[in-house]
Amino acid sequence: MNELVSSAFFGLTLTVLAYWVGMTIQKKSGLVICNHMIIAAGLIVIVLKVFGISYEQYYVGGSIVNMLLGPATACMALAIYQKRELLKENWLPVLLGCLAGAVTTVVTVLVMSRMFGLSTEMTVSLLPKSVTTPIASAISESHGGIVSITVAAVIFTGILGNLTAPFLVKLFRVKDPMAAGLGIGACAHGMGTAKALEMGRTEGAMSGLAIGICGIITSVLALGFELLL
Repeated sequence: MNELVSSAFFGLTLTVLAYWVGMTIQKKSGLVICNHMIIAAGLIVIVLKVFGISYEQYYVGGSIVNMLLGPATACMALAIYQKRELLKENWLPVLLGCLAGAVTTVVTVLVMSRMFGLSTEMTVSLLPKSVTTPIASAISESHGGIVSITVAAVIFTGILGNLTAPFLVKLFRVKDPMAAGLGIGACAHGMGTAKALEMGRTEGAMSGLAIGICGIITSVLALGFELLL
């Protein structure tokens, strides 16, 4: 049994099955709260806890899925390339929109952290919550933050964005697909972009573009974190 759960086959199979169950439940129920990512993560945690399997044993196979995140992210470039003419025509609004999104995120976290009396270490850990995990982790670690807190904040932000993006677009009557995509990508990185791709090609392309631009802007803003704190 120990050899089985320690094999790459176990972690990979568990991940795929959990994701399939999550997708099935989401399609059957049609409920926003029944997000396939939340269900899949919950199922994996339950299986590991019930059978006393360590995360290290699971990650032998789970790391294979994690390895595919890079190529999957790179594939977003195809959607952006297909909308290159639209991007050329609107490069300034795109840049300013991403700048506004990145600055708003950092300022909002900073203000709320001071309101709730969070420590500098915790504040730094939360500041890059809206950019993709590799960039957020690097920013947090280099400025004395707690990387595990940062990763948790990024994941929570992504799931929240994935769940609420369609509702917020309707609530604020965002008619322009480009604006909707930029907003989703700037706030909810990869998981938000997954939802944006479901909403439309333009939304998906702009959301994918926002991930990269906001990541760069946030990295530059991070140089002044010490002054803000």
